[in-house]
Amino acid sequence: MASSSFTQIKGRNSVTELAAFRTRPLTQRVKNRAQLLRVVAENKVEPDLSVSVNGLKMPNPFVIGSGPPGTNYTVMKRAFDEGWGAVIAKTVSLDAAKVINVTPRYARLRVGGNGSAKGQIIGWQNIELISDRPLETMLKEFKQLKEECPERILIASIMEEYDKAAWEELIDRVEQTGIDAIEVNFSCPHGMPERKMGAAVGQDCGLLEEVCGWINAKATVPVWAKMTPNITDITEPARVSLRSGCEGVAAINTIMSVMGINLKTLRPEPCVEGYSTPGGYSCKAVHPIALGKVMNIAKMMRSEYNLDEYSLSGIGGVETGSDAAEFILLGANTVQVCTGVMMHGYGLVKKLNEELKDFMKMHNFSSIEDFRGASLDYFTTHTDLVRRQKEAIEQRKAVKKGLQSDKDWTGDGFVKESESMVSN
Repeated sequence: MASSSFTQIKGRNSVTELAAFRTRPLTQRVKNRAQLLRVVAENKVEPDLSVSVNGLKMPNPFVIGSGPPGTNYTVMKRAFDEGWGAVIAKTVSLDAAKVINVTPRYARLRVGGNGSAKGQIIGWQNIELISDRPLETMLKEFKQLKEECPERILIASIMEEYDKAAWEELIDRVEQTGIDAIEVNFSCPHGMPERKMGAAVGQDCGLLEEVCGWINAKATVPVWAKMTPNITDITEPARVSLRSGCEGVAAINTIMSVMGINLKTLRPEPCVEGYSTPGGYSCKAVHPIALGKVMNIAKMMRSEYNLDEYSLSGIGGVETGSDAAEFILLGANTVQVCTGVMMHGYGLVKKLNEELKDFMKMHNFSSIEDFRGASLDYFTTHTDLVRRQKEAIEQRKAVKKGLQSDKDWTGDGFVKESESMVSN
């Protein structure tokens, strides 16, 4: 853990200056204090954002999530140039000819009423499918990226039909390009479920276990299973994936949704020739839901698996360093960003890095591992909360904050009474 003491000053000269400063007369010490503080500031150790995940070393925990920001060589190279810790390419399959996208394919939710044009964007829906580019083209670009940026981490996202031979062929072909890991898309909510693809596998633990078995018997690089939130208990597919050989879990993919109805035209959004279809919901509004899912997975992993051997990648509504810190505090090794890049550009990573460093400095954390999972122990059951509060009241010999029981609510003071029991 980092310290704010003078022992952080790097180099023999800085230490010598400090010692000499302390032996000078008071008047000289006061006169030269500004100079000394400059020396301390210039040499203070910066927080280390680097992470090592399943043997993969990244300069920071920020990963381009699978989707449009990783759809071709140009944008993936841009991500590396901007400084992203890793890039997960848009999901590929053997036959891209079956993938036909439509436009428009996105819809946004803003703060304000239905159809508000000026409010802050808090929700984003897509009805986009996996990559519609020929697999050969994507493989060629993976290889080019790894040849030009051998030290950077490139992860292939893959999805196939319920066909062992197809999965094996796809894994073999992507691995030949030199990619560093594989993320398996068991989670796309609109990923051709009629062909047993995407969330259709992630929602069926029997099917998931079988397909994970095929994949991990073939793959020679680390495999992450990307989880769908569109399920009652997300720990079940996460457990099955790890038990079946996956080295990591990523969560969450988008939430199945209907973005809204245009109240002028009475047509749903996004509107394609007057019609639409349910799609995947992302952006800031899903962040609390994602935190809850990641917390559940992390608690399960902590109790059942050796965390040194497995990893967790948090996804959902990350636009700030604070958003990322929350995922890491809940146990995530890395944090993925997709919609955030679509809204703010690839340069967002610089802001994320600086804001995460600011958080670490505030708490004197020197590395990601110093605080990863630090908040998990503070989650418990409602029964335990009642017990803890009762004990605390008895110890303080004071009346607990808020109302004693439901009979104490009043009509006139309802808002203030509600606020009296809010914690933030």
